[in-house]
Amino acid sequence: MKKTICFLFFFLTMATVFPQKKLTPVTQSTLSGITLPTGSIQDNRMLSISSAKMLMGMESKKTNATVSTTEVLILPAESLSGNNKEMIIKSLTDAGWVVSENEGDKNYSWLQKGNQSVLMYFSSTKKESNLYFAVISAAPSQNNEVTNTNNNQTIPVENNQTVQTKDTAVQTNSNEVIQQPTQNVPTPSSSGFAFNTTNFDDGWTSTVQEDWVQVTKGTTRVLVHYPNKKADTYNSVLMDGLKNAWNILVAPKYSSASNFEFKPITGWQSIEFAEADAVEKITGKTVHVVLFKINYSNGSGKYLEFITPTKNSFEQEFGAYHETSYGWEKMENMAFRNKFAIAASDLTGKWTNDFSGAIQYVSAATGFDSHMATHASVENFQIGPGNTYKWDLGVASGNVGNIKFQSVKSSGKFSMIGNWQVNFSDMEGKPRTYDVYFSCIKGLRILWLGDRAFAKVE
Repeated sequence: MKKTICFLFFFLTMATVFPQKKLTPVTQSTLSGITLPTGSIQDNRMLSISSAKMLMGMESKKTNATVSTTEVLILPAESLSGNNKEMIIKSLTDAGWVVSENEGDKNYSWLQKGNQSVLMYFSSTKKESNLYFAVISAAPSQNNEVTNTNNNQTIPVENNQTVQTKDTAVQTNSNEVIQQPTQNVPTPSSSGFAFNTTNFDDGWTSTVQEDWVQVTKGTTRVLVHYPNKKADTYNSVLMDGLKNAWNILVAPKYSSASNFEFKPITGWQSIEFAEADAVEKITGKTVHVVLFKINYSNGSGKYLEFITPTKNSFEQEFGAYHETSYGWEKMENMAFRNKFAIAASDLTGKWTNDFSGAIQYVSAATGFDSHMATHASVENFQIGPGNTYKWDLGVASGNVGNIKFQSVKSSGKFSMIGNWQVNFSDMEGKPRTYDVYFSCIKGLRILWLGDRAFAKVE
C-alpha cells in the first residue's frame, strides 16, 4: 500500500515529455454515473490524476475530509457541446445526487447520495472544460459531528468545573464524563530498524513507542502522539475538539483525574491546551498532565502530552499558560524530537513522495477567478542490494487545462556518512549529499532527505 507524504520541492531541469496514450474517449463518468457529451476524454495519466487529487485535496482539507479515488475528465468547450456547469448539475440531480455549491469557491460542489460523498470541480476555457470528481470521506455537513467511541472506564469531571477560554471563564454544572477506551501498556518498538532511540546533546532522549514517541529528561516525559484519525477529526467548536482529543489520547492512561482546565485559544493558528492532575494506571502515582497542540495553517500540528510530577515542575520547564498565540516555542519544539538515525540496511526497498501545489489567479479588474496554475510531482528511490539505487522524478505543471509533463532519472550507488547523512553518486549528472533521518508514525517510518519526506511503498 502506498502512503503519501507531501513536501515542498521545486525543480530546475527536466527533459522527457510523457506519452499521451492514456487519454481515452469516454461517454460516462465512472464516479458520478452521469452521461458525458460526445468528444469527452478521460485522462488516466498518473500525474494528471495526482495533480487533480492535489487540487481536490486542498479544498476537502478545509473540512477535514480526505480524498481517495479521483476521476479526471476533459469535455469539449461549452460553445461546441452546450454543456456548462448548470447542465452538469442537472445531470447529477437527475441521477439522484444532492448537489451543494461550495460557498468559498464556485468551481467546487459537494455531492451526496446515500452514504456516498463526492467533491466536484468544474472549470471552463475557450478550448475545453475540465471536470474532476473525487470520492471523499465525508461531506462538509458531516465533518462537524464528533462521535465518541470510547468505552469501559470513566473519569467523572467534578460539577462546577471551571473551563477557561481565551476571553472568559465558563461555569459548567453538568455531570460531564471523560471516557476511556481499553489501553495496552506501552513498550519500546521492535520494528527491525537499526535505531529506536536518540540521545540529544541537551539531555533529552527519544524512544519509539507503538502510539507515540516518548521524550524524557529526568522526571519529565513528553509523548509526541502519532496522527490519530479520531483525535484529529475536525470540529468547528475548538473546545469540543480539545475534549475529544483528551478522551482519546490522554484519559486511557489514567485511573482518575481532578483539577481539569480546558483552555483553548482561538486565532489564525489556534492553540489547544488542557491540563489536569491524574493518577497513572501503571505506576499509581499522581502526575500533572498537559495536552497541547498548535493547529498550523498547513495542517501539520501534532498533539503533545506533557507529564511532570507537579504543575509547578511543568511550568519551571516549559513556562506557565498564557492567553496569547505566541511564546509557545519551548513546548512546540518538542515535536521535533521525533527524529531517529539511519543505517544503510534501513533504506532497502522503494521510497516515494508526491508533491502538489496550486496558485489561483484573480482578475484585478473584475475580482473574479482568472485561472489556476498547478504543479505536481512524483519522486521515487528504489534501493537495491550492494547499496545500489535507481531514482526517477516525474513532473506535471502548468495552467489547469494545459498541463505539461516531464521526467528525469539517475542510478548509481549510495553511501552513508555516519548515520545522519547519505551521498548518492549520481543525481542528474553529479553526486549529491543529503541530511537524512527517520521520523515515526504508527506502523511506518518516514524518510527525510533534506527537507523532503518519503514514505516506503509496501
